[in-house]
Amino acid sequence: MENNIAIANSKSSIIAKDIALIVLFSILTGLAANIKIEIGAVPITMQTLVVLLSGVLLGSKKGAISQITYLCYGLAGLGWFAHGGGLAYIASPTFGYVIGFILAAYLAGLIKEKNINNPIAIFSILVIANWSMYLPGLLWLSRFVESSKLLAIGFYPFIIGDLIKISLVKIIIDKTWKRKI
Repeated sequence: MENNIAIANSKSSIIAKDIALIVLFSILTGLAANIKIEIGAVPITMQTLVVLLSGVLLGSKKGAISQITYLCYGLAGLGWFAHGGGLAYIASPTFGYVIGFILAAYLAGLIKEKNINNPIAIFSILVIANWSMYLPGLLWLSRFVESSKLLAIGFYPFIIGDLIKISLVKIIIDKTWKRKI
């Protein structure tokens, strides 16, 4: 009987910890939206760093859920998307990128779940995860800008910053996984 209670308490504490981390990463994503440089329809933000970290540190499912939570809070009216919040944000040029956060967190989380340790494989997965945000982002943005300007507005300006953020995530992985946190 005591073992059952101990197991139930242990499971409850794990669930509580998971929920807290999911909410934490959704909040961090919202805060990172406000660390931005306005360069046009799509700003440069620190969100991609947090999105990738949510996957890498929480795993694919929990990382994706943290981004779904971020999306739901924003659509419910919390003004923490890069340009506000509420249901009207669906009509924003950047809404597709927010949808892409879910996929990116999921893909980045595969590094943890598959226990990938090869530095080249980790970097490659992070690049794929990061650039997976661009598929829904560019598809959605194409409703607002001419196709001849799509990549110039929604992709090219972000490449260098993305590579820097991916490198930071890789450094964080190296530092935290060596300590087995």
